Amino acid sequence: MRFHALACDYDGTLALRGRVDEKTLAALERLLATGRKLLLVTGRELDDLLTVFPDLHYFSWVVAENGALLYCPATREEKLLCPAPPAEFSEALRRRGVTNFRTGRSIVATWRPHEVEALQAIQELGLELQVIFNKDAVMVLPTGVNKATGLTAVLGPLGLSPHEIVAVGDAENDHAFLSLCECSVAVANALPALKERADVVTVGDHGDGVIELIEQLIDNDLTAWEPQLTRHHLLFGHARDGSEVRLPPAGISLMIAGPSGSGKSTAATSFIERLAEQRYQYCIIDPEGDYDNLAGAVTVGGPQRSPDADEVMQLLAKAEQHVVVNLVGMAIADRPPFFLSLLPRLQEMRAQTGRPHWLIVDEAHHLLPASWEPGPLVMPGELKCVLYITVHPNQVAPAVLAGVDAVLAVGAEPQETVQQFLKAQDQARPGLPAEELQAGEVFLWWRAQERGPVVVRPLPSQTERRRHIRKYAEGELPPDRSFYFRGPEGKLNLRAQNLILFMQLADGVDDETWEFHLRAGDYSTWFRERIKNARMADEAVEIEQQTGVPASESRALIRALIERYYTLPAAPPLPMPGTDAAPSRQPTAEK
Repeated sequence: MRFHALACDYDGTLALRGRVDEKTLAALERLLATGRKLLLVTGRELDDLLTVFPDLHYFSWVVAENGALLYCPATREEKLLCPAPPAEFSEALRRRGVTNFRTGRSIVATWRPHEVEALQAIQELGLELQVIFNKDAVMVLPTGVNKATGLTAVLGPLGLSPHEIVAVGDAENDHAFLSLCECSVAVANALPALKERADVVTVGDHGDGVIELIEQLIDNDLTAWEPQLTRHHLLFGHARDGSEVRLPPAGISLMIAGPSGSGKSTAATSFIERLAEQRYQYCIIDPEGDYDNLAGAVTVGGPQRSPDADEVMQLLAKAEQHVVVNLVGMAIADRPPFFLSLLPRLQEMRAQTGRPHWLIVDEAHHLLPASWEPGPLVMPGELKCVLYITVHPNQVAPAVLAGVDAVLAVGAEPQETVQQFLKAQDQARPGLPAEELQAGEVFLWWRAQERGPVVVRPLPSQTERRRHIRKYAEGELPPDRSFYFRGPEGKLNLRAQNLILFMQLADGVDDETWEFHLRAGDYSTWFRERIKNARMADEAVEIEQQTGVPASESRALIRALIERYYTLPAAPPLPMPGTDAAPSRQPTAEK
């Protein structure tokens, strides 16, 4: 189940002329019977709402006063999220002749055209308040408070994120919380501006529109509306013609396959970063310890200790927390059993909360080998939102392959990788266009025939870029890519296999040796051809061409140049080496 809760506006959505009819209440009951939750998000003051709508027991939480006040009907707990309005504000309204207004726990509510007097009073008193409209209603609240902030405050206690929520509304003050949620719905009587921005507009108005939405949730979890739910699709990269290639965040499973060293981890990391940008929670099963440096993720396990399944589940209980399960500390033979014992717990959590949104399984041919025959409760055929990464798709369990919707093939022979994937399932192997991939490209093949294959260049991976920088700054470059201080007569053979050693050796060699290589342009040549940073090389050329500069000064200039690209504290992002982007100052690595 993808959608676990429905968040409803009250006036103009659930209610017509302030009342909810019996058939709408019956639909709410049917939705609750599916295990989903209901949330009421309204601009009304709580006391007023209780008077006109005593059936709040249908809802797990009520977000009242346009996001300022939370109310739990089951416990009658109230939680005010912002200060009460100052008494002098109400007095300022009365002085201006406004008498038809109500004051809640935090909200001051009146009607058009009194927004003018409200703004005058705010300016006169110098208050940090905002005016929000709900059709003819005018609401005054502290700045930054809206239905989205109020809804966000109740999702934590429910163990949900906005990606599991469908929101429905009709007016200006509904924009914020509809935009927050995975699916936004406007009822037929909604304002035109809201309809334009909503993912779906119902045929029915008011409660009939809500009933229509509930029926779709019960019948198919909104899969019938999937073509309209593109707002959160992930920008994975660009095709050769420059067009965007986007991937659905739900309802599919992917496989990245290709030979070792062909770019699988780069493509996978790019996809994982897109998930994180959109705040989709992921859990990575990492047999080789390749994903420990992902920003925002907590690693469980490592070389010195095996991961603990209970710790994994406790971390994933926080909707915003990504988890990497590092299996390096386990014996190789113990890794598949551990994963298969963890998988049912992850599936149970998904059934209850919809999270983790994505499961990433590296070395899938080892953890889910072709010889494995799972029972239906362990690996159901419809298990979606899984990314499998493998060198050998033909060595992965057929039950897994059957659930894969698209293959991202990397390496010199991507078409052969796709054919291998199909052959392992005894499926027909259609002819595929012969495409020779350039460095950094992937061949995206969809099982659905209406979606033809396409060559994609994924968006650059920031994590891979950090690894790249670290390799040059403090890694171990091979001998043919290292720098050698030899001196004018070739008497020296001092090897610098990274930039840090280069700077250390540069400080130690004599001035004659330093200036010999400087005048020969050796430093800029190394930066360009071996470090692969054309921008830094161009700047080094300018230093090398300066005349009359003492060796100590040119050393300092080259050192400053290297540090500006690789070792200074973080500032703007560093361009990919070899590009003509402006230089930046990204740190070498996390210490």
